[in-house]
Amino acid sequence: MKVGIIDYGMGNLFSVEQAVKRLGYEVIVSSNIQELKQADAFILPGVGAFADAIGCLEKTGLNHFVYEIVEQQKPLLGICLGMQLLFEDSEENGFFKGLGIFKGTIRRFDDEKVRVPHMGWNNLTFTFTPNWQEPEELADRYVYFVHSYYGVDLAPEQLVAYAEYERIRVPGIVQKGNVTGMQFHPEKSGTCGMTLLKNWLQQVEGETQS
Repeated sequence: MKVGIIDYGMGNLFSVEQAVKRLGYEVIVSSNIQELKQADAFILPGVGAFADAIGCLEKTGLNHFVYEIVEQQKPLLGICLGMQLLFEDSEENGFFKGLGIFKGTIRRFDDEKVRVPHMGWNNLTFTFTPNWQEPEELADRYVYFVHSYYGVDLAPEQLVAYAEYERIRVPGIVQKGNVTGMQFHPEKSGTCGMTLLKNWLQQVEGETQS
């Protein structure tokens, strides 16, 4: 199976690429839509500011490619900022429209009430079992977060797992159809993160072969 990593100029591509390769999958890292179309599943990574990232997607036309992936019901995983871009909008440094696949807004933590950024290891609580992961299989549920903004006003049925941070329920995993988002970095989250990434890829592989 081929996994396409969408390069729009703001992703932490190397670590994601190496993690997917370690799990035994062929990887296409590209900003070229025709090259990416050779893949069976896609990852949208991201680090940096929401507005800059949306601007890069629009400038390259990769925003339309993401919509095409969703319309064709191909598997897509957004990681960190890549997950946030899949929401309706963001309040980061203004107000900016997102891709609108997940319901909700990206909002900054209130730094008068909590330490910002939310950085370090935190425990995931699952609200339901996604089709690609049995929570009971995880030896631990700690994953690594680094972010100052988080999703609010989500559709409850799209929230797979969350982490508690200073009494704030931080969305950790969201899912709608074949689109999944992880706020944390699975490739940097030890055994738990790699298990989540592996099981998502295995589910995708099973679907592409059926």
